[in-house]
Amino acid sequence: MSDASESMVIEPPAQEVKQAPQTEADTEAEQLSKEDKGERPASAEDPRKQEPHSRPDSGHLHHDEGQTAGEKVEEEPEKPVEEQETSHDKHQGGQEEEDQESQEMGQEGEQTAQSGEDLVHGGEGMSQEAAELPRGDLALGSGESSLRESEGGEGKAKHSPPGGDPLEDSLVYTATPRTLFEEKEEPLVKAHPLNLEWVFGINQNLPVFSLQDEGRIVILYGSSHTVVMYDYTNNTQHILQGHCSTISCLCVSEDRRWVASADKGPESLVIIWDSYSGIPVQTLFHCHPEGGVLAMAMTPDAKYVATIGAEAAQRVCIWDWSSQREDPVCTAELSAAYGVQDYILFNPSDCTQLVSNSESQVVFYSWNNEKLEYTVPQVTEKSFNKVVGSFSQTVFHFRASRALTGTSLGNLVVWDRIRIPTLLKPHNKQAKKMMHVQKDSITVLTVTDSYIVTGDSKGHVKFFSDQLLLLTWYNHFNLDPVRSISFAKELPSLARGETAYPSDCTIKADKLIIRNFVISATDAVVLHVAAEATQVNTLVQEHCKPLHAVACHPAQPVICMGSYCGVLKVWDYQCKKYICSRIFEKENEINCLTYDPKGLLIGVGFASGAVYILDALSLNNVCSEPFGYAKDTITHITFSSDSKYLATADAEFTITVFNLVSKNGEKSWQYLGRQRAHYKPIQDIMFGINLDSKMPRLLSLGMDRVLVEYDLSDSSKDDLRIVASDHIEQSAVAKCMTWYPPVTKESFILTANDQFKMKLYNSTTKMCRKTLLGPTYGSPLKKIALLPVACSNELKTSYLAYITEDQVGLQILPVDGNPHKSSAVVCHPEGVSSFACSYDGKYVFTAGGGDFTVFSWETNMNALEAAACLGGKDLVPFYSLLEGGRDGELFRELEDYFYYCQLRTQGIDTMETRQVSTKIPLTETPFVMRALGFYPTEQEVEDMLNEVKFSKYVDTGKYVIDIDLADLLKLYINHRPAFGISAYELQHAFEVLGLQNENCGNALNRGELLQLLQSTGEHMTEEELAEYFSTLLGLNPEGGRSELGNYDSAGSKHLLENAIPEEITAEMFTVDILGLPTFILGPEPSEEQLTAQESE
Repeated sequence: MSDASESMVIEPPAQEVKQAPQTEADTEAEQLSKEDKGERPASAEDPRKQEPHSRPDSGHLHHDEGQTAGEKVEEEPEKPVEEQETSHDKHQGGQEEEDQESQEMGQEGEQTAQSGEDLVHGGEGMSQEAAELPRGDLALGSGESSLRESEGGEGKAKHSPPGGDPLEDSLVYTATPRTLFEEKEEPLVKAHPLNLEWVFGINQNLPVFSLQDEGRIVILYGSSHTVVMYDYTNNTQHILQGHCSTISCLCVSEDRRWVASADKGPESLVIIWDSYSGIPVQTLFHCHPEGGVLAMAMTPDAKYVATIGAEAAQRVCIWDWSSQREDPVCTAELSAAYGVQDYILFNPSDCTQLVSNSESQVVFYSWNNEKLEYTVPQVTEKSFNKVVGSFSQTVFHFRASRALTGTSLGNLVVWDRIRIPTLLKPHNKQAKKMMHVQKDSITVLTVTDSYIVTGDSKGHVKFFSDQLLLLTWYNHFNLDPVRSISFAKELPSLARGETAYPSDCTIKADKLIIRNFVISATDAVVLHVAAEATQVNTLVQEHCKPLHAVACHPAQPVICMGSYCGVLKVWDYQCKKYICSRIFEKENEINCLTYDPKGLLIGVGFASGAVYILDALSLNNVCSEPFGYAKDTITHITFSSDSKYLATADAEFTITVFNLVSKNGEKSWQYLGRQRAHYKPIQDIMFGINLDSKMPRLLSLGMDRVLVEYDLSDSSKDDLRIVASDHIEQSAVAKCMTWYPPVTKESFILTANDQFKMKLYNSTTKMCRKTLLGPTYGSPLKKIALLPVACSNELKTSYLAYITEDQVGLQILPVDGNPHKSSAVVCHPEGVSSFACSYDGKYVFTAGGGDFTVFSWETNMNALEAAACLGGKDLVPFYSLLEGGRDGELFRELEDYFYYCQLRTQGIDTMETRQVSTKIPLTETPFVMRALGFYPTEQEVEDMLNEVKFSKYVDTGKYVIDIDLADLLKLYINHRPAFGISAYELQHAFEVLGLQNENCGNALNRGELLQLLQSTGEHMTEEELAEYFSTLLGLNPEGGRSELGNYDSAGSKHLLENAIPEEITAEMFTVDILGLPTFILGPEPSEEQLTAQESE
């Protein structure tokens, strides 16, 4: 093979930084000479040299006593050998299949032995160097020896971050491996209204690590934007929170003390955690701002972290996180031709060497003195006259100069250094050989002690010697492709008579003493394997496809969740115990579900349109066959309060109703009818109770801004009737609704729209009775629900739970626009699909959809009430929503306009004594709003007037005809646009309505504009249109007068033709006609950016 490789050196700006851990006292040749001699860290005695014992039945292990480890093979190019292995059912297997597979694996072992001999006898005296390698070394990681000493003494290990000064009173310094999960009293008061309490689910794309394996089993894995430390023995979790974006990679130190997590968000973070105390000890900000972190590794001594970014031109960075340095020690930029490098690893015996790989290219690095060099050796099908396959992972061999890369075709590519003197550098490597070690794709490649371990696409795990001789394998895990293998940091016990270590596949059949390990697969299953007893425990088994459906039992601490993998699982969320589950084979995409109010039934809606009604205890079908009237996804499902009706909404904008009927003394569910009352997607559906007849009411809310009520009592089979259809919004789109609690005598429906407004509608007349500013946390409210009130609630206050696109929050009722009465927290960065509240209001559960997780949030109403109190009383919270606050110019203008309205209503020219009052006539409200810069439509004016006019009608039977300054201020804040008037709205309107002109812009013809203003939206008459345009263009002598005058429309048509150009652009309409400042439009800001600007 040719020595063709690519090399590059990138030097960052010179700065005074810490030296790399490796000195330059020796020359590179001397260093490589040491590597040739096989020098390695001090290690324990080889446990495999202990006295052999009788071999127990391993159950999950197979071996072939006839396989030899030293037969000589002729030196010639390796020829592919056809392997035959009978595939068997993943979930079933008999003794015949085991015996057959055992024979096949024995044949495969013989082939591997030949390949191993080929490796021994080939390639520059490789066998002689391999003979010098110690076998069975079980080296202690950094910090592990001190940990064992301390545990043997007082049970405490005092550590500080690498390179840092220990502090005697530091929680990190005094922490031990058992500190985090020790039983301790809960704090009396939690600081936040919503506290993450448990995580259901796992990110199967991230590796799982074994943290503790002696006395208790503790593993670490990622879930959405959190890192979970799960104590399987005691069934407890400790959740590490700090990321606002989904975690993209995890790594741990060799002694499992330090954990590093990174994400791929717009503000990418790398956080270093102390796993003993759960405290973040370092945060690296903006490591890769153009795409986030794609891969990460930590040195065995935990002092340095390497990251690879997700940029178009990937950057590799080395960070000295234990120092105060904020920039990387050294960086290198990779060419896009190398593929997406998504895996990186430090050399365990020399942290100045690294390796990374993509599916097509392996890159070797060497760094020292702020200089990062790398080479990219080329491997093609011509290199070995056979297909290589896609690369998966790369590890360093026990001999530091060599490395191994697994491929999708079951090959291992052996890399070694280039021996040309001019290229004699540790990272200058080339592919020496390619060994075919198995038939299935290698998905995981790792090393432990003196073994090389592979995990493959069939869920099998195989152990090889350092000579690539097959020693043993595990093949009955029934897993999908292996995602990670993590070995315990604790040393295995020695082989004794009572131990049951497996025997290796050699003639001597020596005991194979290996550490316990944790294996994770792409089907979200995590197993723990106790090697000594060959015992397998399932630690985690979660959903592996999008999870959108979640519902809580109405009277018990039970939660039910369903996902697109067709699995319906029921949990006891207090005890954190799995109760039961059901797998749907035919319909496998669960999209929504609900409990009936009695807790006896579960309604399940599928993406196929099928509807199942299940028994809540057994999860068996109540009906003989599922309902299949819908042909598209069931988006909403709900029961009536008396459990006699079940309604669904589907993606075809149709409502379907089923009812419970009695036949021959037996009750059964049957189809009642369907109705397509909306022409756009249905946003929400809900049942209520008719105040007069006490019969169930069914309402649906669509994206078409229509609220529809159905007549259930007069409907018959195949005839679902409609009572009323009301258009409730003008420009906004209502996204969700719920019944407002009975805090007043009037019955209301509460809705939330996409303009951050919440509205109260009279449940009978559908009149808008109140408009209020809703929570403004990045995106509008997506779903809302009343939080059930616990019996122990001393305040007897009602609360509202809600979700936005990526947050979950709580709102104190009644809603009044006070921003301090609401709180929210990021729950699922990639989007939250649905949520449910526990029967006692103590927990809120959110489903993340694409992140396959459900989060359990514990509510703390005392913290929410405290935040509202700290925000101030009366008008204090509303002053903060005005530009400049209480002492700002806007509020002073409001006071001036308020007093001016009193003057105007009493007559500007009157000579009588003024009657100064604290109120102004209600009819003056629209003029004050316009004077303050808020220009409401006629419908919005009517809603404002009705809101005040009927505010006391239920209590007093009288209308309110005037308004004071406090109510006027609240009315202004609640009704004005949440983020002001945007020029982007005008630009968007011209893009939709206009045509492209000569300047490649969008423009409207004058006649078309006037026609649109008269025929769409709130219609204007020709006289009104002439008056408004004349006033805006300065042609009407309206300005400068205190009283309204009469407009003479004679000659207005000719006037408008001369004043308005024939072609009107968005900028011309904004600047020349409306008289607003000139604007330069860039990219439209997101809702999150607008929220941030508003808060500033």
